Amino acid sequence: MSIGHTLLGLLESGPRHGYDLKRAFDEKFGHDRPLHYGQVYSTMSRLLKNGLVVVDGIEAGGGPERKRYAITDAGITDVQQWLATPEKPEPYLQSTLYTKVVLALLTHRDAADILDTQRSEHLRSMRILTDRKRKGDLADQLICDHALFHLEADLRWLELTAARLDKLREVVAR
Repeated sequence: MSIGHTLLGLLESGPRHGYDLKRAFDEKFGHDRPLHYGQVYSTMSRLLKNGLVVVDGIEAGGGPERKRYAITDAGITDVQQWLATPEKPEPYLQSTLYTKVVLALLTHRDAADILDTQRSEHLRSMRILTDRKRKGDLADQLICDHALFHLEADLRWLELTAARLDKLREVVAR
Protein backbone atom coordinates (compact mmCIF):
# COMPACT_ATOMS: atom_id res chain seq x y z
CA MET A 1 0.00 0.00 0.00
CA SER A 2 1.27 3.45 -0.82
CA ILE A 3 1.04 5.44 2.41
CA GLY A 4 1.69 8.70 0.57
CA HIS A 5 -1.09 8.16 -1.96
CA THR A 6 -3.46 7.06 0.76
CA LEU A 7 -2.78 10.19 2.80
CA LEU A 8 -3.18 12.33 -0.32
CA GLY A 9 -6.50 10.65 -1.03
CA LEU A 10 -7.66 11.37 2.50
CA LEU A 11 -6.70 15.04 2.04
CA GLU A 12 -8.98 15.35 -0.99
CA SER A 13 -11.95 15.70 1.37
CA GLY A 14 -10.33 18.77 2.93
CA PRO A 15 -7.27 20.03 4.83
CA ARG A 16 -6.24 18.07 7.93
CA HIS A 17 -3.61 17.99 10.62
CA GLY A 18 -1.17 15.09 10.77
CA TYR A 19 -2.98 13.74 13.83
CA ASP A 20 -6.30 13.73 11.95
CA LEU A 21 -4.70 12.00 8.96
CA LYS A 22 -3.33 9.28 11.22
CA ARG A 23 -6.72 8.74 12.86
CA ALA A 24 -8.52 8.61 9.49
CA PHE A 25 -5.92 6.21 8.06
CA ASP A 26 -6.09 3.90 11.07
CA GLU A 27 -9.89 3.92 11.03
CA LYS A 28 -10.19 3.11 7.32
CA PHE A 29 -7.06 1.09 6.54
CA GLY A 30 -4.95 0.46 9.63
CA HIS A 31 -6.98 -2.19 11.45
CA ASP A 32 -4.03 -4.57 11.45
CA ARG A 33 -1.17 -2.10 11.06
CA PRO A 34 -1.82 1.40 12.37
CA LEU A 35 0.50 4.15 11.21
CA HIS A 36 3.12 5.57 13.52
CA TYR A 37 3.03 9.34 13.95
CA GLY A 38 6.61 9.56 12.71
CA GLN A 39 5.60 7.84 9.49
CA VAL A 40 2.76 10.31 8.95
CA TYR A 41 4.99 13.34 9.46
CA SER A 42 7.91 12.02 7.41
CA THR A 43 5.50 11.16 4.58
CA MET A 44 3.89 14.61 4.78
CA SER A 45 7.33 16.23 4.69
CA ARG A 46 8.16 14.31 1.50
CA LEU A 47 4.80 15.19 -0.07
CA LEU A 48 5.38 18.84 0.84
CA LYS A 49 8.86 18.78 -0.70
CA ASN A 50 7.43 17.21 -3.89
CA GLY A 51 4.72 19.87 -4.20
CA LEU A 52 1.83 17.45 -3.67
CA VAL A 53 0.64 19.17 -0.47
CA VAL A 54 0.98 22.61 1.06
CA VAL A 55 0.81 23.82 4.63
CA ASP A 56 -2.65 25.36 4.85
CA GLY A 57 -2.21 26.74 8.33
CA ILE A 58 -0.18 26.49 11.52
CA GLU A 59 -1.70 26.52 14.98
CA ALA A 60 0.32 27.19 18.10
CA GLY A 61 -0.64 25.29 21.19
CA GLY A 62 0.70 23.87 24.40
CA GLY A 63 3.00 21.56 22.46
CA PRO A 64 4.59 21.65 19.04
CA GLU A 65 3.01 23.69 16.26
CA ARG A 66 0.22 21.88 14.47
CA LYS A 67 0.45 22.10 10.70
CA ARG A 68 -2.68 21.70 8.64
CA TYR A 69 -1.99 20.16 5.22
CA ALA A 70 -3.97 20.60 2.02
CA ILE A 71 -3.60 18.69 -1.23
CA THR A 72 -2.44 20.62 -4.31
CA ASP A 73 -3.67 20.20 -7.89
CA ALA A 74 -0.49 18.21 -8.55
CA GLY A 75 -1.38 15.99 -5.59
CA ILE A 76 -4.89 15.39 -6.94
CA THR A 77 -3.42 14.47 -10.33
CA ASP A 78 -0.93 12.13 -8.65
CA VAL A 79 -3.69 10.34 -6.72
CA GLN A 80 -5.79 10.06 -9.88
CA GLN A 81 -2.90 8.49 -11.78
CA TRP A 82 -2.18 6.09 -8.92
CA LEU A 83 -5.83 5.02 -8.70
CA ALA A 84 -5.99 4.46 -12.46
CA THR A 85 -2.83 2.34 -12.55
CA PRO A 86 -3.56 -1.37 -12.04
CA GLU A 87 -1.60 -3.16 -9.36
CA LYS A 88 0.85 -5.72 -10.69
CA PRO A 89 -0.29 -9.22 -9.76
CA GLU A 90 2.24 -10.81 -7.46
CA PRO A 91 3.03 -14.31 -8.69
CA TYR A 92 4.70 -16.51 -6.13
CA LEU A 93 7.21 -17.98 -8.53
CA GLN A 94 9.79 -18.74 -5.87
CA SER A 95 8.07 -19.09 -2.52
CA THR A 96 9.76 -19.89 0.76
CA LEU A 97 7.47 -22.87 1.18
CA TYR A 98 8.57 -24.36 -2.15
CA THR A 99 12.19 -23.85 -1.09
CA LYS A 100 11.55 -25.65 2.22
CA VAL A 101 9.93 -28.61 0.43
CA VAL A 102 12.83 -28.97 -2.02
CA LEU A 103 15.44 -28.61 0.75
CA ALA A 104 13.63 -31.23 2.82
CA LEU A 105 13.80 -33.60 -0.14
CA LEU A 106 17.46 -32.81 -0.79
CA THR A 107 18.36 -33.44 2.84
CA HIS A 108 16.21 -36.59 3.14
CA ARG A 109 13.76 -35.05 5.57
CA ASP A 110 10.01 -35.64 5.47
CA ALA A 111 8.61 -33.03 3.07
CA ALA A 112 5.08 -34.37 3.68
CA ASP A 113 5.39 -33.28 7.32
CA ILE A 114 6.34 -29.78 6.20
CA LEU A 115 3.29 -29.66 3.92
CA ASP A 116 1.01 -31.02 6.68
CA THR A 117 2.31 -28.50 9.22
CA GLN A 118 1.83 -25.67 6.74
CA ARG A 119 -1.69 -26.89 5.88
CA SER A 120 -2.57 -26.83 9.60
CA GLU A 121 -1.21 -23.29 9.93
CA HIS A 122 -3.19 -22.13 6.89
CA LEU A 123 -6.39 -23.69 8.25
CA ARG A 124 -5.79 -22.03 11.64
CA SER A 125 -5.36 -18.65 9.93
CA MET A 126 -8.49 -19.25 7.88
CA ARG A 127 -10.53 -19.97 11.02
CA ILE A 128 -9.31 -16.73 12.62
CA LEU A 129 -10.09 -14.72 9.48
CA THR A 130 -13.50 -16.33 9.09
CA ASP A 131 -14.37 -15.42 12.68
CA ARG A 132 -13.15 -11.85 12.15
CA LYS A 133 -15.14 -11.63 8.91
CA ARG A 134 -18.30 -12.84 10.65
CA LYS A 135 -17.97 -10.19 13.37
CA GLY A 136 -16.59 -7.37 11.22
CA ASP A 137 -17.98 -4.51 9.23
CA LEU A 138 -17.99 -4.45 5.43
CA ALA A 139 -14.36 -3.26 5.24
CA ASP A 140 -13.24 -6.13 7.48
CA GLN A 141 -15.31 -8.59 5.47
CA LEU A 142 -13.72 -7.51 2.18
CA ILE A 143 -10.18 -7.54 3.59
CA CYS A 144 -10.75 -10.97 5.15
CA ASP A 145 -12.19 -12.30 1.88
CA HIS A 146 -9.07 -11.15 0.05
CA ALA A 147 -6.81 -12.94 2.52
CA LEU A 148 -9.03 -16.05 2.58
CA PHE A 149 -8.95 -16.37 -1.20
CA HIS A 150 -5.14 -16.25 -1.12
CA LEU A 151 -5.02 -18.87 1.62
CA GLU A 152 -7.40 -21.09 -0.36
CA ALA A 153 -5.09 -20.87 -3.37
CA ASP A 154 -2.13 -21.77 -1.14
CA LEU A 155 -4.06 -24.78 0.19
CA ARG A 156 -4.72 -25.96 -3.36
CA TRP A 157 -0.97 -25.71 -4.02
CA LEU A 158 -0.20 -27.64 -0.83
CA GLU A 159 -2.56 -30.44 -1.90
CA LEU A 160 -1.16 -30.53 -5.43
CA THR A 161 2.41 -30.61 -4.16
CA ALA A 162 1.58 -33.39 -1.67
CA ALA A 163 0.07 -35.41 -4.52
CA ARG A 164 3.22 -34.88 -6.63
CA LEU A 165 5.77 -35.33 -3.86
CA ASP A 166 7.14 -38.64 -5.17
CA LYS A 167 7.63 -37.16 -8.63
CA LEU A 168 9.26 -34.04 -7.15
CA ARG A 169 11.56 -36.27 -5.09
CA GLU A 170 12.72 -37.95 -8.33
CA VAL A 171 13.31 -34.61 -10.06
CA VAL A 172 15.21 -33.17 -7.09
CA ALA A 173 17.39 -36.28 -6.80
CA ARG A 174 18.73 -35.87 -10.36
